[in-house]
Amino acid sequence: MMQRGRVETGPVGGGQSGRRGRCPGLLAGLLLAVLADASAAVEPLYSKNLSPAAGLLGLPSPRAAALSAAGSWQLAIHGSIGSHFVVDENGAELLRLDGESQRLALELRHGLGEHWELQLELPWLAHNGGALDSPIDGWHDLWGMSDGGRSELPRDQLDFRYRGPGAEFTLRDSAAGAGDLMLALNRALWTGETLRLSAALGYKFATGSERELLGSGGEDAHLALRAGWTPRDSRFSWQGQAGYLRAGRSGLLGAGQRRELWFAGVALNWAASGRLALVGQIDAHGAPLDSALPALGGSSLRLSAGGRWQFSHRWALELSVVEDIRVETAPDVIFQASVRWRP
Repeated sequence: MMQRGRVETGPVGGGQSGRRGRCPGLLAGLLLAVLADASAAVEPLYSKNLSPAAGLLGLPSPRAAALSAAGSWQLAIHGSIGSHFVVDENGAELLRLDGESQRLALELRHGLGEHWELQLELPWLAHNGGALDSPIDGWHDLWGMSDGGRSELPRDQLDFRYRGPGAEFTLRDSAAGAGDLMLALNRALWTGETLRLSAALGYKFATGSERELLGSGGEDAHLALRAGWTPRDSRFSWQGQAGYLRAGRSGLLGAGQRRELWFAGVALNWAASGRLALVGQIDAHGAPLDSALPALGGSSLRLSAGGRWQFSHRWALELSVVEDIRVETAPDVIFQASVRWRP
């Protein structure tokens, strides 16, 4: 990643010719400052699976391998809206997910020292009928796409149900409240000119209501390895993560719960201009349940596409859309927005 440089110029003679001589240097210095501002904000897109099952586990969102400077703070607010539609049945299992989930999260990062950082995430969740069914139906009709039966059911209703061996949950009334708090300790492993590596040890506390599908009811721990690579003289950069989650027991998932999950992701960031970056990203994780239903027993694969606008030295706005590449293992569509602040 580029670091803010200090441009020094030698003395310039007075008069009109001196001012002309200074102009290219001033313009170059301004361009370098703008580019430095944008490169400082290089991050993968914030991405969470909002599925009522996998979304409650302590799977960490992708983030940059670069850590906060010692003693500094970073702040971000992430908002997500996901539309669900799954109707599936197989033998002893029945699943119906029809509704909408919203998630708002406050993220704080604090540099503890030269190589250490503490990261805290405080989420708020809501499940309800929402208002996305009509525009999604219109999108399917416009392109002649199959909607999987979505248009045959009443619009904007909430109906989350699962029945399986040793597990059952139902949510028909809207619910909202605090989710499961997450805390992580990050450690820088390598900081080079083009490559950064870091590791994270995280823990998810059972602070959300299990009955209202605001929390899993279990406490999870994860280990993650992250990398960021920015080739010299390139507008492109790569970020990636891979890790392991040990999930606590969840009454929602019952005896069939898989407690050993993997997760991974990779993002390609293109600096389209000094302040605008476009990002494409793929994220995946293991299935939360030993189930014959793809929505619960299949590994999730999601594609995110979006952009980040560094509209000032400290502030950036991020917008993205997330699609379930592996159908039903995540919401049909997730709209994501983030505001980031850094010193």
